Amino acid sequence: MPDTDKNILVLGVGNILYTDEGFGVRIAEELEQKYEFSSNVTVLDGGTLGLRLMGPIMEADYLIIVDIVLNDGNPGDVFRLLGEDLNKACAFKNSMHQTDLLDTLANCSIMGEVPDDVILFGIEPYNFKDMSAALSPELAARVPDVIDVVLKEIKNAGGTYTTRTSANPATEKIYVPRDTSRNS
Repeated sequence: MPDTDKNILVLGVGNILYTDEGFGVRIAEELEQKYEFSSNVTVLDGGTLGLRLMGPIMEADYLIIVDIVLNDGNPGDVFRLLGEDLNKACAFKNSMHQTDLLDTLANCSIMGEVPDDVILFGIEPYNFKDMSAALSPELAARVPDVIDVVLKEIKNAGGTYTTRTSANPATEKIYVPRDTSRNS
């Protein structure tokens, strides 16, 4: 049975100015627009924020990252990466933010506040070098598939969701850190 007390963070990262490089951000945007999540689930457009993501990451018990990866696959291949596989995929990615993400996770670990579970859903890009705010048609076609695997991961981690309707439309979310002070 899923643990509904877990704080689940879905983090879409990437640079939306470079075609498929923005895939993770586009997934985060799509999730926010189409679904309403239980209070223990936060969906965050992490863009290329790097170390500025330490707060949200350290507050999470379960981290789901969506990004592009160079993993010797074909464009559009989706990988569920954990642990060392996650580190290898990120470490060799030719990306403007990849080292920031690894540094951020390493710094969270040094602070002793790394999520218990870190999963990366990485997709092999088709084009991540050309400047364009649009995804390549190949990766745009994969958005529904990646949304499905992320939703399943959220459910398995203890989160719930409902499809948005006119009765529960999307609103702009602003990240506000939880009060972690321990004053009695």
